[in-house]
Amino acid sequence: MGPRVACYAGARYPERPRAFVHQGERLTVAQIENQERTPRGIRFRVRVSDGRHFWLSYDEIDDVWDVRAERSA
Repeated sequence: MGPRVACYAGARYPERPRAFVHQGERLTVAQIENQERTPRGIRFRVRVSDGRHFWLSYDEIDDVWDVRAERSA
């Protein structure tokens, strides 16, 4: 089982991520800063309330999420 991501799903899934679990910590999405299509699905660059950034990638073919923390410069 991959990472857990809670999303708003209106006309399609996933339309907008709202929260996710990263290393056992539940984080709430404060802002979606970027959204793009990939060959396998969709990915979002999000900011959480403490200012950290993450990439949430949804693989539509395998129906799995990948959550990666963005390294700060």
